[in-house]
Amino acid sequence: MGNVYTKDMKRIAQKIFEEHRGEVTKDFAQNKELLKKYLDIPSKKVRNRVAGYLTRYIKNIENAERIRQEREKELIEE
Repeated sequence: MGNVYTKDMKRIAQKIFEEHRGEVTKDFAQNKELLKKYLDIPSKKVRNRVAGYLTRYIKNIENAERIRQEREKELIEE
């Protein structure tokens, strides 16, 4: 089973992604520093969980985009 994230953590991660899309990476440590820079999250545990979700969120978005492009390429070739 995977981790369970609250709606608040997901909402915060999605808001950071929308506002700072160019700065969000697939690297957990860089995302953690990004959260420190833009948010005041006093709890280390919460900050780490949000950074982890943000990292996974960006990976999923990039993977979905890659799959979409591959499917479009296959349709064009046919």
